[in-house]
Amino acid sequence: MRCHTIDYEIFGGDMQVVEVELDPLETVIAEAGAMNWMDDSIAFEAKMGDGSQPDKGLFGSLLDVGKRALAGESIFMTHFSNAGIGKKRVAFAAPYPGKIVPLDMAKLGGELICQKDAFLCAALGTEVSIAFNQKLGAGFFGGEGFILQRLRGDGMAFVHAGGTIVEKQLTGETLRVDTGCIVGFTSGINYDIERAGGLKSMFFGGEGLFLATLQGTGTVYLQSLPFSRLADRVISSAPSIGGSDKGEGSVLGGLGRMLDGH
Repeated sequence: MRCHTIDYEIFGGDMQVVEVELDPLETVIAEAGAMNWMDDSIAFEAKMGDGSQPDKGLFGSLLDVGKRALAGESIFMTHFSNAGIGKKRVAFAAPYPGKIVPLDMAKLGGELICQKDAFLCAALGTEVSIAFNQKLGAGFFGGEGFILQRLRGDGMAFVHAGGTIVEKQLTGETLRVDTGCIVGFTSGINYDIERAGGLKSMFFGGEGLFLATLQGTGTVYLQSLPFSRLADRVISSAPSIGGSDKGEGSVLGGLGRMLDGH
């Protein structure tokens, strides 16, 4: 099944939204809860699966549901179709600050492996499945675990990630990356894990115990601010349950909050 051909426009800088334009009877699939707004002639339906293989039967659909549940994703995907006359638009946004990356899957060889929560939306016909990391070390220490997402198709797909997104082209060389900074890579890239220097560097260098290595020929997408890193900083800076306060780094922070009514 060939993917539907869709047009799009991305708005915003650090908290982006992608608006997809659909011709009559065209469809875009998206993760549950990703939609922001849509024209009145857009019809939507929650379905089990991505609709890329409509003839796979009940067993195949249940298998897809099991895979999505294993990956921690919703068992349903929402299908948005233009049921009206003329072009109609529907918009999607990521659940946290970052960038949206448009991917022409035909130019990427038809396949992209990405972190399991990176997928946002795609043209109908795109297969959204899981990819098991077969290397034991990468599965345990790679930050993304044993389960990654696999996107297959020949149309447009959109993934999101935190901070600034950098696209790198590898032609056989090796790139060493913080394990949380990988967004995705094409099928010609080998993903593995190596120790982050000596014991002193591993424990006191602040870069974690392991680094990811990406080697081969293909495209790699990297993010500057993984959501896990952002969440750790927010949690460490937030007041504790008991009400203690670090005062934004100021010795007089607690007194200042008392004076301004907090």
